[in-house]
Amino acid sequence: MSGTISIAVLGGGAWGSALASTARHGGHDVRLWARDGATVEAINERGENPRYLPGLKLAEGIKATVDLVEALRGVGLVLAAAPAQALRDMLLEAADAVPHDIPVMLCAKGIEQKTGRLLSEVVVEILPDNPIAALSGPSFATDVARGLPTAVVVAARHGDLAARLAANLSAPQFRCYSSDDLVGVEIGGALKNVLAIAAGAVIGSGFGASAQAAMVTRGFVELRRLGAAFGAQPETLMGLSGLGDLVLTCGSGQSRNFAYGLALGKGEDLAGRPLAEGVATAGVAAKIARERGVEAPIVDAVDRILAGEIAIRDAVAELMSRPLKSETD
Repeated sequence: MSGTISIAVLGGGAWGSALASTARHGGHDVRLWARDGATVEAINERGENPRYLPGLKLAEGIKATVDLVEALRGVGLVLAAAPAQALRDMLLEAADAVPHDIPVMLCAKGIEQKTGRLLSEVVVEILPDNPIAALSGPSFATDVARGLPTAVVVAARHGDLAARLAANLSAPQFRCYSSDDLVGVEIGGALKNVLAIAAGAVIGSGFGASAQAAMVTRGFVELRRLGAAFGAQPETLMGLSGLGDLVLTCGSGQSRNFAYGLALGKGEDLAGRPLAEGVATAGVAAKIARERGVEAPIVDAVDRILAGEIAIRDAVAELMSRPLKSETD
């Protein structure tokens, strides 16, 4: 660990609470901001977040608050843990209180639906004087909160900043690698959510494990194509924030996106289900692929299925009847 610092975690959901807990285990002064007063009270008085992490104890000493100014006063690092589609509003609310020049680390995965911008671009727009980083990789909030071994990647445009932040956030059961490929890490984290919906839908529809494996593998090809269009490094997409996160998210019911796809495939009622970021990302990812001339038939199929334009079985039939070609094309 590279010294102790004061960290503000913005977002009192499962992921924000888990990150606050592991940062506290790493010896840092941790302040967690949440809108929900009951959550703040539960964290401060009982060391729990019963709404999002029921039954789990968080590290002692996390200071939770509903006051953004209090949470951000004098901190050396901000972890932005709000969902991707809520990031802009949260940063606008916090902008005047965020100290200049301190890093803002993105902890959500997605692309802004209404603008098509990467989350780092949203931060640049609102906080132009703050260095930007992102944390991503195969990690479930419940695993991190339990202190189970987890490895992630911390990315920034400058490798020395990424390395310093990775050292800051590493803890005994939370290993952080560093990367200077911020865009690649963001793309991997965003697109795997869309592919996880597809994986869940394949299983939910009864197509079997072989179809699931084929979908995940060919989906990874699309992830790499779209990553290349953004200038991502191939090695990044083969790492924790690309392939690693894809494997985890496409094969576990703990994944909200996989669970959403599973329910979709079974024809279950989707109303009131937990947030699945891939639902918001699918449409904008398909649009970006079309605009950039990237072949992404699985991403496009997920978008059309979610929009109600095509049934899952018809989408699979279309994918299976595409012209044959070399696997490496």
